[in-house]
Amino acid sequence: MTGTLPESYGSSGSSANLADILERVLDKGVVIAGDIRINLLDIELLTIKLRLIVASVDKAKEMGIDWWEHDPALSSGARGRELAAENNELRDRIATLERREQLQKREQLEEREDRS
Repeated sequence: MTGTLPESYGSSGSSANLADILERVLDKGVVIAGDIRINLLDIELLTIKLRLIVASVDKAKEMGIDWWEHDPALSSGARGRELAAENNELRDRIATLERREQLQKREQLEEREDRS
């Protein structure tokens, strides 16, 4: 009795086949979709819609899917854009506060001039 594995488990051909299959899947893309609904006495309590796309980054971009480029948790470029937007918003708020302060100072000066 020998301790060898069947050919399908130990052969190097299976890894080549797996690589070929993975390459085809990533090249073409695979979509898996499904819905889970939980009803109680014809009243819908919960609906979960599942959508899974397995594809290469290039194929996904070809299909118009690029959400990871805009997610700050996944993209350093998105984080930079988010920080730049926050920075611009803060600058605008500071400029608004400075204008209000200048207007208040002018009003105070005008009131003093009117009193004298």
